[in-house]
Amino acid sequence: MKAFKAPKTALGDIDAEAAAALITAAADIALILDASGTIRDVSIAAEDLMDDLAGHTNWLGKPWISTVTEDSRQKVEMLIAGASSRQQPRWRHLNHPAASGPDVPILYAAIRTGTAERIVAFGRDLRAVSALQRRLVDAQQSMERDYIRIRYIETRYRLLFQMATDAVLIVDNATHKVLDSNPTARRLFAHAAEPGAPWPLANGFTPNTAQGVELLLAGVRASGRADDVHARLLQDDREVVVSASLFRDEAGVACLLRIAQPAGEPASGVLPKLKAKLLKLMESAPDGFVVTGVDGRIITANATFLELAQLPTEEQARGQPLGRWLGRSGVDLDILIANMRQHGSVRLFASLLRGELGEPADVEVSAVTVMNGGQPCFGFAIRDVGRRLHRTPQVERAMPRSLDHLTELIGRVALKDLVREATDVIERLCIESALNLTGDNRASAAEMLGLSRQSLYVKLRRYGLGDPEAAGAD
Repeated sequence: MKAFKAPKTALGDIDAEAAAALITAAADIALILDASGTIRDVSIAAEDLMDDLAGHTNWLGKPWISTVTEDSRQKVEMLIAGASSRQQPRWRHLNHPAASGPDVPILYAAIRTGTAERIVAFGRDLRAVSALQRRLVDAQQSMERDYIRIRYIETRYRLLFQMATDAVLIVDNATHKVLDSNPTARRLFAHAAEPGAPWPLANGFTPNTAQGVELLLAGVRASGRADDVHARLLQDDREVVVSASLFRDEAGVACLLRIAQPAGEPASGVLPKLKAKLLKLMESAPDGFVVTGVDGRIITANATFLELAQLPTEEQARGQPLGRWLGRSGVDLDILIANMRQHGSVRLFASLLRGELGEPADVEVSAVTVMNGGQPCFGFAIRDVGRRLHRTPQVERAMPRSLDHLTELIGRVALKDLVREATDVIERLCIESALNLTGDNRASAAEMLGLSRQSLYVKLRRYGLGDPEAAGAD
């Protein structure tokens, strides 16, 4: 720090009024303190700062340390001690309680002056800096959220790209080299579809259809769009439909090629052997598997589901609503579909499966939304858990332990039973709270609840709270 060389000569005689004016002009807030740290006078330059500082009009005669927040009190002591020992002034960040909203940040330095053992504390308003810091933190958090969202979008794109049954290639529009390809394209075109390889149309399609694909690509490059063309693969002479579209990426313009089966033909020809084995495994799995449309009507089902539903053939289930067998009056299926539309999947949803001839079976349902030919459909995995669940009569069903547990019964229990059980839950919670507040003194708890002691003992036995033998000891 560079100080004045000759302050007595340069400044001349400055009286108290002039010194006060200088202090007021030099600081956003200034405090005049005595040697003990008690505030003798206050100067606040800005009206908005006066409005934000809580109780500043009552600071006179109070210790400076009582006007700041708890975390700033040690810094006040350090400022007063440094000023009393005439050390070099050091700026410290203090927080004052605000009239409303966040604390008011002030940067203070204190110096000892005059012969009357006075300390002057100069304060700089840091509200603008604090607001800028908050905006910076908010911007960083927003960037982090955007980064995470983009990463999830990229993951979904990559998953869809890898699982697509159609062959998809991304070809650079300038170099005609393959930028990316999915597993189906690499199975159809081998090394010609590997990233970095030039895209040889002549080696991918038969000679009499390759020209049509070339015209398709030329039309897309010229106008940005073109009609799909039919072509035949060179390796097995299978007919496919080729479509192309242009898009911009970070490297420039690229062309997306899609080679699909003609409409109405099964895609099993490009289905990997491992996927075919997986379908066979699901068909013979011990859990039930069902695929439905968005309307909940069954498209296909495996043998285990037919056994649970007590149906002899799949034709009797196909086209029927799954709610005919799953859940209670269709409520469970509506809940499952609503959750899948919102979240994409559901896990371990407890429900019932009603057979055509027998009693309902307790089941757990996991479900997922998948795309099939551009249209969504729902897949359900249904597991019979009746053997591992201990079934009890309805009148002896365990009482819900909380309101969250109670909400899980909605749609599975009649409304009048829900109301009765809700009353029991609230009554039990009130009794537990009264016992906790009275230190398990049943007489005091009964008085607090407005019950007789005998009535409280009856309810304690009913809800299994405390030791029934100790109930009469109060």
